[in-house]
Amino acid sequence: MYAIAKEPRPVVFWEHRVYPGHLAELSRVRADLAADLAGFDEDLVDTVQLVTSELFANGCKYADAPAPYKEVIRGLSMPDERTLRVSLSDCGGGGGLPRIPTERSPDEWDVAEGQRGLLLVENLATAWGHFRLAPWADLGTHVWATFEVEPEKVPSRLRPFVFTS
Repeated sequence: MYAIAKEPRPVVFWEHRVYPGHLAELSRVRADLAADLAGFDEDLVDTVQLVTSELFANGCKYADAPAPYKEVIRGLSMPDERTLRVSLSDCGGGGGLPRIPTERSPDEWDVAEGQRGLLLVENLATAWGHFRLAPWADLGTHVWATFEVEPEKVPSRLRPFVFTS
């Protein structure tokens, strides 16, 4: 018999938010993050907004589901007292898995117009990663990034589950 490994419950879990998968929603994504993270260190909030903006834009660009099914789901949690995790799931394949391109020369990078965003994510987040949602059905990609949090800078009003409006 196999034992199922259990992940510990997050210390804080925000209710998921669902957005239409269009770049026009980016200002709402950023505003919602600012509201959800009210009371956290401003530099941390700015960093999470920047990384989330990049991941959201990628989800909009690479998800190939037709409207009105083209959506991006944002998750937010604190898996422990020192970590904040943001995740985004898009609604369909088409663009492949997220990766930082390595096959460009320095000159090619100087003139490249795209694919720099994941470099930003890699440099600002503590860690990041991705996995396919039901790869046998190509239901989308889930991308996450974590950030270090100073426990003394976590707002004291947080509850284990935060409802979003």
